Amino acid sequence: MAKANAKFMAPLTPSAELAAIVGSNPLPRTEVVKKMWDYIKKHNLQDAKNKRMINADDKLKVIFNGKAQISMFEMSKYISSHLK
Repeated sequence: MAKANAKFMAPLTPSAELAAIVGSNPLPRTEVVKKMWDYIKKHNLQDAKNKRMINADDKLKVIFNGKAQISMFEMSKYISSHLK
């Protein structure tokens, strides 16, 4: 179990597109998600009617495969493809 946690906390390098939002330094996945939420809240990108939906601006659209809106539950799927 401890190994899974260590892997979960291992710093990952964001893609250039993701780095535009979270910075280019390697970060644990949890920190990447936190910074994504900071960005979403700072730019008021949560849907006003349905808080579970995230409206993508130009930077987020690149990460969300061109989608204008995704649910918060889909976010980690899209972030994963931008982390190494």
